[in-house]
Amino acid sequence: MPDPAETPSPCIVTDSWHDSVVVIRCVGDLDMLTIGALDHQIDAALKKKPSAMIVDLAALDFLASVGMGLLVDAHDKCGDTTQFMVVADGPATSRPMRLIGLGELFALHATLEDAFDAVKR
Repeated sequence: MPDPAETPSPCIVTDSWHDSVVVIRCVGDLDMLTIGALDHQIDAALKKKPSAMIVDLAALDFLASVGMGLLVDAHDKCGDTTQFMVVADGPATSRPMRLIGLGELFALHATLEDAFDAVKR
C-alpha cells in the first residue's frame, strides 16, 4: 500500500471562457509535483489571446513557492496585451503572496466577482 505522505495531492485545473476573459481555476495543492497542469493551462489559454486572465486560487489548499513563481511568470507572459489577476483569499493563498509582495506586481482579489468587476472592458 502506498505511503500517503509520498502520494502527491491532486491539483485539478480547469478553464472557462467569458467572452475574451479566461478564468483558470485550481483546486487542491499547487506544488512542485502538480504545477505542470497549471503551467500547461496558462500556455494553452494565452495562445487564444484573451483580453484578461484570472487565475482563481480560492479553492486551493496549499500554495508552494514554485506556484507563486509560476504566477509571476504568467504575469510576465501576459505582458501589456492581457490583463492578469489572481483570486486568493485566506492564509494558504493570499497571505503568502502578500507577504512577499506579489500584490504589488499583479492584482489580488478576494472573490471571482471582484476580479470580474476589475476587468477592463
